[in-house]
Amino acid sequence: MTQKRILITGGAGFLGSHLSEKLTLLGHEVLVVDNFYTGSRANISHLEDYPNFEVLEHDICRTLYVDADEIYNLACPASPVHYQKDPIQTLKTSVQGSLNMLGIAKRCKAKILQASTSEVYGDPTQHPQKESYWGNVNPIGYRSCYDEGKRCAETLFFDYHRRHNVQIKIIRIFNTYGPKMHPNDGRVISNLIVQALKGLPLTIYGDGTQTRSFCYVDDLIEGMTLMMDKTLDFTGPINLGNPSEFTIKEIAEIVKAITNTSSPIVYKDLPSDDPKQRKPNNSLAKEKLDWEPKVKLEEGLKKTIRYFEQALKTEQTIVSSTN
Repeated sequence: MTQKRILITGGAGFLGSHLSEKLTLLGHEVLVVDNFYTGSRANISHLEDYPNFEVLEHDICRTLYVDADEIYNLACPASPVHYQKDPIQTLKTSVQGSLNMLGIAKRCKAKILQASTSEVYGDPTQHPQKESYWGNVNPIGYRSCYDEGKRCAETLFFDYHRRHNVQIKIIRIFNTYGPKMHPNDGRVISNLIVQALKGLPLTIYGDGTQTRSFCYVDDLIEGMTLMMDKTLDFTGPINLGNPSEFTIKEIAEIVKAITNTSSPIVYKDLPSDDPKQRKPNNSLAKEKLDWEPKVKLEEGLKKTIRYFEQALKTEQTIVSSTN
């Protein structure tokens, strides 16, 4: 294996920390760049003793002078709670941050992968969603800072590819879950698990009939690295997600069963522009990458629940010791 200098923006976040661990343990020289807005040093602290691992606290909206052979651009708040807190900064991260990373890729002649999102499809009228679908996105809604920011980033990547011959890769990530999720990020899986473990009512927004397709983090990271390693002529975009579709109510019932909680399910109003359906068409990933998700939902949820059980115990221990 040839050792590469790999830059991971957002490398202390949920997905970024899993990617950082994988590439560090493979022996690559890994530089994590993160401003720790939603990322956590605890996610990557176990890597800091490795001589081939480095962390730089930096906001990618500001100029960065580093060298790299490959760049994974993952930096951006990804949950509605976090990206709506400062929507202008969210948009700047996707647009100005992408411009800065594309500048590095151009100068270094590096391959660069953009972690885009299924949110580029908006509230889709096509089901399941194929990469050729242009989407149904509200450009002025509360989610637009994220949705349109990611769409603009894809535009920038392709324009740099066409104009400057930058070697780009674009993946569209569908709902992903697993250990190291932020417990307060407002996403369906983390919300339901934390509520169940704390004995709180399980919250469903809307009537629970809206559907999602959830991919376990290990499967997603495998697809991401396969895409980066793919021959240069394939740019994407490509969907990465699990096509097994569940209603939100079904997810809540599965979490209740695994955690053995007696917590009731309560219903609240559906947020603005919340998609009714979300399911990837993975045929392109199968054809180009020979990639398919392997982890079944119940298996992945059990692993995620074990992680949150330990995280909540640690949190309680810290609180007790400071009182």
